[in-house]
Amino acid sequence: MTGETDPPALDADTIAFAGRVFDLARGGREAELADFLAQGVPPNLTNGKGDTLLILASYHGHEESVRLLLDRGADPDRVNDRGQNALAAAAFKGALRVMQLLVERGAAVDGCGPQGRTALMTAAMFDRTDAVDLLLSRGADPARQDADGRDAASLATQMGAYGTPRRLAAALTRPPAD
Repeated sequence: MTGETDPPALDADTIAFAGRVFDLARGGREAELADFLAQGVPPNLTNGKGDTLLILASYHGHEESVRLLLDRGADPDRVNDRGQNALAAAAFKGALRVMQLLVERGAAVDGCGPQGRTALMTAAMFDRTDAVDLLLSRGADPARQDADGRDAASLATQMGAYGTPRRLAAALTRPPAD
């Protein structure tokens, strides 16, 4: 029985079209993506894993596609099924210019999904020291804990990161800026 909230069934052509749009975001093909957005494709289009066009463009480091999507109203704080937002996706890859753009355009520096994992935690885990430095400079909280009570430094240490635990320890001992 179909309830009122069940989405309509999609045909093969619609699914193929959506796949093409997601590939444009992954590939950084902003001109073609802009054409589809102008024709009514929603900027917060989401795939079956909860990834938005913005998350995919951010993950792949496509600054101009990220800018386009933000200009068209994409929500930088939406999370996918794994609790990751666009900033965390960019932090995972160390895409500094994308990270800067996202924060400048309103992404919550400590934004996260239900698991509580922030972009700082993601960057720290994968030893992205430049990304950690950027996020700290933008006000990321090094003492913030995820749903399991782990902060960025403990997650980084657990993953065997070398440089980020020291940066985070230093950030925790610095007096707050006025």
